[in-house]
Amino acid sequence: MKHIYQQGSDLTAPVLVLFHGTGGTEQDLLPLAQAISPTSSVLSVRGNVLENGMPRFFRRLAEGIFDEEDLIFRTKEVYDFLDAAAVEHGFDRSNVVAIGYSNGANIAGSLLFHYPNALRAAILHHPMVPRRGIPLPDLSDTPVFIGAGKNDPICSPEESEELERLLSDAGSDVHVHWENSGHQLTRSEVFAAAEWLKGISL
Repeated sequence: MKHIYQQGSDLTAPVLVLFHGTGGTEQDLLPLAQAISPTSSVLSVRGNVLENGMPRFFRRLAEGIFDEEDLIFRTKEVYDFLDAAAVEHGFDRSNVVAIGYSNGANIAGSLLFHYPNALRAAILHHPMVPRRGIPLPDLSDTPVFIGAGKNDPICSPEESEELERLLSDAGSDVHVHWENSGHQLTRSEVFAAAEWLKGISL
């Protein structure tokens, strides 16, 4: 997968894996990584699916309706890529924290839904529920931050609360940060994610 790897100044800090939103690239969330954990190494990934020329991490059938078969396939693709990238770039695969926005948050959430120990922690900005009706792995060692907008037209507050319930029921310590805004990523939400990451024990 097309990606950027930047070695951080603190090799014990979690490696941040960045997943952009629809139409983004591996460049988009680099400032986010700098704001959230400036000493971390960063692996920023570009989605392998194109929708009308816009990179995404998996196909969808319509707005808010995922192509489940492709989601499962692409989630494994990302999981395998992370394994390979850890070897290629020499970072600790067990110390990876995902930061995703929108479609990128959905693929990160799907990693949590499908693979035990896929991530050490996850920061999900405006995610949806990736799949329903499946058993989740044990997430008791995987804390999750969810950034949500009370007026988000794409990801409703009810969707955010459902995702919180599903992750919590799987054992995750979930923190939901609410903004009085829509689907956009705000500076205060990024600051809240940075404070959350500093406050959890990894």
